[in-house]
Amino acid sequence: MKLIKLKTVMDCTGLARSTVYKFIAEGRFPKPVKLGARMVAWVESEIQEWIGEKLKLRDEGALK
Repeated sequence: MKLIKLKTVMDCTGLARSTVYKFIAEGRFPKPVKLGARMVAWVESEIQEWIGEKLKLRDEGALK
């Protein structure tokens, strides 16, 4: 299992920082893992799975 920081999450998804946190608040994006008082990271496989779901929706024509 690999943990990745916000910059990498943003690079992988194309989302802005504010959008990542907005989607988390809405329950539409994987939650980060708290590593310290001011440090979080995401499980890389969860981010890849989220991207995969978006591709699946695109291919099914459901993403608008």
